[in-house]
Amino acid sequence: MTPESFLSSLKLTAFRNYASLSVAFEPGHVVLSGPNGAGKTNLLEAVSFLSPGRGLRRAQLADVAKAGTQSGFAVHATLERGGESYEIGTGTAYGDAGQRRLRINGTNAKSADELLDLARIIWLTPAMDGLFTGPASDRRRFLDRMVLAIDPAHGRRAADYEKAMRQRNRLLEEPPGSQTDAWLAATEAQVAALGSAIIAARQELAGLLSAIIAERRESGDPFPTAVLAIEGELETAAREGAAAGEIEERLIADYREGRYRDRAAGRTLTGPHRAEFAIRHAQKDMPAAQCSTGEQKALLVGLVLAHAALTRTVSGMAPIMLLDEIAAHLDPARRAALFDRIDAVGGQAFMTGTDRSLFEALGERAQYLRVENGALARED
Repeated sequence: MTPESFLSSLKLTAFRNYASLSVAFEPGHVVLSGPNGAGKTNLLEAVSFLSPGRGLRRAQLADVAKAGTQSGFAVHATLERGGESYEIGTGTAYGDAGQRRLRINGTNAKSADELLDLARIIWLTPAMDGLFTGPASDRRRFLDRMVLAIDPAHGRRAADYEKAMRQRNRLLEEPPGSQTDAWLAATEAQVAALGSAIIAARQELAGLLSAIIAERRESGDPFPTAVLAIEGELETAAREGAAAGEIEERLIADYREGRYRDRAAGRTLTGPHRAEFAIRHAQKDMPAAQCSTGEQKALLVGLVLAHAALTRTVSGMAPIMLLDEIAAHLDPARRAALFDRIDAVGGQAFMTGTDRSLFEALGERAQYLRVENGALARED
């Protein structure tokens, strides 16, 4: 199977444990096997930098460059899509290590959001295994990343919301007065407009994704069914049909009436940044956080696969999937089902594992590379 879009080459300079690397990929899936610490996840992280943000580790850019390097790092990739090739270069090799640069086909990009015009990249890593039991902020971040894959404007929307909310928090530190109150009212109107848009975008994602999950359950999906809900007073109102304008007006009123409370707390206590992304295991009718470790992993895998399918449907782009240690805790039947589901998405998948035998069911659908000490070797 030839994916609808795929990376045909990747070049790294001073990236993590790779001083220099150049590798060509065939038009199919890629399996990276090798011992722990060899650099498999580092390769996935490099590919994740072909999307907006700080990559799958959310690392500080200065920490990505290989130790001892003074000039930063560089990632260059060739993306094949729709019969055309796109050259993408990003990193900090030619600038401040705290600032990421991006070039597409030799032209400086104005924003990393331009990457979403070329590819959608989805990942699942062992660090996400605690998603259901960890802080609510991790689940909100996961939710917003899923929204971004189908709504490219969401990243800027969320960033503007955070910026406006911080401005409100600073204004709350000022002595009350007519001028401060006027600035607060203007800022609160901005926070409310952005907040209501975020609530609406999240609800749309949850609804669309739930429909995909329901279809898969009807077709006998081997992965457990996730029941999704975004919890919060305003989120519940939106789910029950409240219009965005109504949510915005309620937020404005909450911010105005909650100034004393928020001033005492030192932060804004109302808004989408306080929502809970709740996931339940449908078959067991229990919160995901109360499921066994294995059940949580299977639930998360099924959720990510459903989101990949949704991303293709909505964006028209089959996403590139980065799946770190994906097969280690799945039984043979679920591994085979996983590979078939990945094929059905239509994009390229990069998968890692310490043992190549875990990927036998892939057969000739993948290219196999051995990773050791920052070097790659093709395996037959």
